[in-house]
Amino acid sequence: MKLRVGDTVQVIAGSDKGKTGEIIQILRKEDRVIVEGVNMVTKHIKPSQTDPEGGIVTREAPIHVSNVAYYDSKAKETVKIGYDFDSEGKKFRINKKTGKPLEKTKKKK
Repeated sequence: MKLRVGDTVQVIAGSDKGKTGEIIQILRKEDRVIVEGVNMVTKHIKPSQTDPEGGIVTREAPIHVSNVAYYDSKAKETVKIGYDFDSEGKKFRINKKTGKPLEKTKKKK
């Protein structure tokens, strides 16, 4: 999977088509990603000691990785990601259309 946590992606298929957001979590075994503000679902929470009120909560649900594309903020469009190596042999991601390297994403903790 060429996407990473912190990448900005755009939804290219489904009910949220056209929305952009940042990847919060990657579920590699299921080939799904959780994108901030996309594919929102309502969930009923049972009262517990940590949440004595319970109630109805809206949260992001996973979306299949094939339904999202990397969004290049400089080019203002979705692009395909490729790989290249520098002179020291280190691997880095590039924009396949322009051949320019992608900016590094900061991981959230």
